[in-house]
Amino acid sequence: MHQYRRTLIKTDLSILSALLILLLVCVKAAAGCADPASLAASTASITGYFDDDDEESTGGTLAIRGTGWFLSPGTMVTAEHVANAMRLSNRSWKRVEIANDEIKYSTAMRILRVDGSNQEKLIVLELRAPFSGARALQIRMRPLAAEEPVVSLAYPGGRQRLAGGRFVQYGEGTKFSGTALFEIYDGDDRLVLDHGSSGAPVLDCDGHVVAVVSNLFTRTVQFPFRAIRISTAWGQPNVLCVPIQVLRDFTPVK
Repeated sequence: MHQYRRTLIKTDLSILSALLILLLVCVKAAAGCADPASLAASTASITGYFDDDDEESTGGTLAIRGTGWFLSPGTMVTAEHVANAMRLSNRSWKRVEIANDEIKYSTAMRILRVDGSNQEKLIVLELRAPFSGARALQIRMRPLAAEEPVVSLAYPGGRQRLAGGRFVQYGEGTKFSGTALFEIYDGDDRLVLDHGSSGAPVLDCDGHVVAVVSNLFTRTVQFPFRAIRISTAWGQPNVLCVPIQVLRDFTPVK
């Protein structure tokens, strides 16, 4: 019995050591994956404001914020639910504010196309006035390999955050079919891609977009005085994304 317990302890320590080594490798690889300065002009917070006529139907919401990235000076990509919440359409132009640490720019946008066949899709937005200072991102059609390091630049709450992590797997089954699952974090912050990050690009170490952020895996724990949202456990995917391959047939507007 004593020997059996000792063996279990050794086995648990071996598993823990392996997980720590994997975590350190992922952190190191992700840290060297991309230069934030080189990505700054490619990604921005996008905010759609509502006027007085919308106030009643939006429940008093004044604006909707997400993240978008430039596919060309005249086009941006974001998650479908961001564009829908902003009430953007393919029939009329609506003014949207584009802002990051370097720019603050307002222009009218409309939906150019919708791509994807699953529950969450990608939206390509057309800018009425193309932005000359935009740095267009390249997309990668080659599938990701398990444990491949990635980075994401997002604007949760309108504030720039650079996060690193790894690709876990492509989604399976009815619930996750057509998705890509990642574990992404900034230090010990597993909620780094929180509200306002939807639409952010996930990039490989060559700076090519491989997926677009759609949602976080969280649960709410109720304490006596407040409720707290928590992420998944370490080693588990915590970010749900739309694979970039849905844009396979799109040619950007110059």
